[in-house]
Amino acid sequence: MSIQHYLLLILMYSIIQVISQGVWYPPSDHMHLSSAPHDVDLTPMVLIETGNFYMGTDSPIFPLDGEGPRRETLVSSFYLDRYETTNLEFVQFVRKTGYVTDAEKFGNSFVMYNLISEELNSQINQSVASAPWWLKVDEANWYQPEGKDSNISIRWHHPVTHVSWTDANAYCHWRHGRLPSEAEWEKASRGGLADRLFPWGNKEMPSGQHYTNIWQGDFPERNTAEDGYIATAPVGQFPANKLGLYDMAGNVWEWVQDDWYIPGSKGPIAANEGVGPDKVMKGGSFACHRDYCYRYRCASRTKNTADSSAVHIGFRCAQDV
Repeated sequence: MSIQHYLLLILMYSIIQVISQGVWYPPSDHMHLSSAPHDVDLTPMVLIETGNFYMGTDSPIFPLDGEGPRRETLVSSFYLDRYETTNLEFVQFVRKTGYVTDAEKFGNSFVMYNLISEELNSQINQSVASAPWWLKVDEANWYQPEGKDSNISIRWHHPVTHVSWTDANAYCHWRHGRLPSEAEWEKASRGGLADRLFPWGNKEMPSGQHYTNIWQGDFPERNTAEDGYIATAPVGQFPANKLGLYDMAGNVWEWVQDDWYIPGSKGPIAANEGVGPDKVMKGGSFACHRDYCYRYRCASRTKNTADSSAVHIGFRCAQDV
């Protein structure tokens, strides 16, 4: 076989693959990420043993979120990442697969107003109507969290953000894993503690110590960052729960497998935009405050469309035993 014939066969095979898999997007320009270390060890996983636990609560703070009722749930053994997936880990995925996130395809993502410059803020004319502190920023994505003038060069060990459910699902499958179910995630979050508000107990700040990265001060006007962080924190900066899992409350919202549903309803509820069922997110984020988004409790939950992304959304992976 001639070299020309061989190259032609490769080209034809590539075209077939593109056609069979739908629209193809060329890899993003990630040349500026070349300073990231290569072949890093992926986050270790923790074995969560088979067992029953009480999921949800009979004292919901946000009843319309489906926080209740409290119900006994059986979860089989599985593995869960000890930490949230980091920028450094996501770099390896992109390098080896050429993956392009939804935020990169859309050309924008959502960022809190206090994380961008006043100049950039003045140029933005689109925000979330019910939450005007969330701004749609052009070119904001996982490697430019606050837009084109930002980068992650000093945030390798921060959780990756601006990842959609679709992106998170793709990464976990690349790792031969999957996203955890909501029941798995909540069982792991509770860490064997029954009927507690938080992964560590009922007090938000035991002995005056910060156990999670959330908004301090007056929301949304002023974040005093008393916990040390105005936005994301490097993973593992706060105490682990009894299972050795970090950041199961605050830092970033975490996608789980489940379509959105209200416990006791017949099934997933279709998204308003008609793009399929919303997906469940757990854990709250650095943008949560007790007086506004008191959703960093174990029973808390919220939803978003599978292609949505923002500066406070991340994930961690699970794996079957």
